[in-house]
Amino acid sequence: MRLAFILDPLDSLKVAKDSSIAMMRAAQAAGHAVWAIEQSALHYSSLHGVSAEARHLELSDDDTAWYREVLRHDVRLRDFAAVIMRKDPPFDFDYLASTWLLERAAAEGAQVFNRPAALREHSEKLALLEFPQFAAPMLVSGEMARLHGFIDSQQDVILKPLDGMGGHQVFRVRHDDPNRRVIVETLTQHGKRTIMAQRYLPEIALGDRRILLIGGEVMPHALARFAPPGETRANLAVGGRGVAQELSPREREIAETLAPQLAKRGLLLVGIDVIGGYLTEINVTSPTGMVEIAAQTGFDAAAMFVAAVERELDKSSEA
Repeated sequence: MRLAFILDPLDSLKVAKDSSIAMMRAAQAAGHAVWAIEQSALHYSSLHGVSAEARHLELSDDDTAWYREVLRHDVRLRDFAAVIMRKDPPFDFDYLASTWLLERAAAEGAQVFNRPAALREHSEKLALLEFPQFAAPMLVSGEMARLHGFIDSQQDVILKPLDGMGGHQVFRVRHDDPNRRVIVETLTQHGKRTIMAQRYLPEIALGDRRILLIGGEVMPHALARFAPPGETRANLAVGGRGVAQELSPREREIAETLAPQLAKRGLLLVGIDVIGGYLTEINVTSPTGMVEIAAQTGFDAAAMFVAAVERELDKSSEA
């Protein structure tokens, strides 16, 4: 089968730890033809429907020259067996427009994972509002006075934009921080932008734990991410160290509650973040962690994902 992956530019991917590359390698190992598409290459015409300039790749295990381009040409998305959306945030207007195009492609017969409408409906920061029983105290607001009230009540908080990733513009602010006002002003653009405030969880010292949900099933290992010295953020993108660990009973409870619900909505791959037993984010765009878990445990989450895609395609063919 031909599988298309919508990605950031190939040369920008970090080969040694990129989950998308792991998925493409797993797809090729399973006998599928791998194609790569950049978000900007998506287009629609009344003659052909939703199409894209696509590159057929042959992948290797060499991290220096990890792919070879076999050919490239425009392909209708419905002519692929599956289209896997792996473009990184930010979830800006171009990303939003891509989900509209992908939804049109699905109406034309393309099988798209994760489902475009589900990507739009599940903000990676706000989706956890559906599961308040698992969330730490938080506030979502653009009102500066309200945010300052939350900081005063909680004493120690994390502030972050709703459209960021990889720890970008994430601040820890204590009630006595002399820079708290300028931080709130900057993040909210003087009250014009809504942000999220969450109580700071000191258990982050034990790891910001990423748990992957694949096809409604829970991976047996979490990737505990530890912040580098002098840093609050544990994101791998800012130098965090990832250590694969078994799930705690609380983490399994959270994951097993969310996994079937999200899978029914067309979210084939989800990465949830848990700190100290609290759910902090639900990542649906391009969750990572597969490479580190495979290297440390031997568990091949990328192959598990490809198998989940195959099952979904089998279901579609039987319907």
